[in-house]
Amino acid sequence: MKKIGLLNGEISEVISKMGHTDTIAIGDSGLPIPKETRRIDLALIKDIPGFVETLKAVLIELKVEEVFIASETESNNVDVYKQILDLVGDVKINFISHEELKGMLKDCKAVIRTGEQTPYSNIILKSGVVF
Repeated sequence: MKKIGLLNGEISEVISKMGHTDTIAIGDSGLPIPKETRRIDLALIKDIPGFVETLKAVLIELKVEEVFIASETESNNVDVYKQILDLVGDVKINFISHEELKGMLKDCKAVIRTGEQTPYSNIILKSGVVF
């Protein structure tokens, strides 16, 4: 039995297979996930698990060099926006339209669907290297 880190086998598997510049997304419960992209569905009920707590858990194991968030997040979901900034620290942040973000999902290794039900609670994480 795993002692530390992510306990979710699907998320842990995807992260362990990611290489430099691969991407993974975390989204709210309404984010449309392309049928060709792996869906890791964590949603249980409204807001459980939440977007921020899921992002925190993923950041424990994934080395991130860059993130993509919808520019609409800053004005439409201020609380989540501030928490993203705090969590990613000095990682490069790319602001793109929500439509562009949805278009990038087809190239992600997976999309983690949370129970979050606030608008623009979505992020794409670009993998870095640990050396």
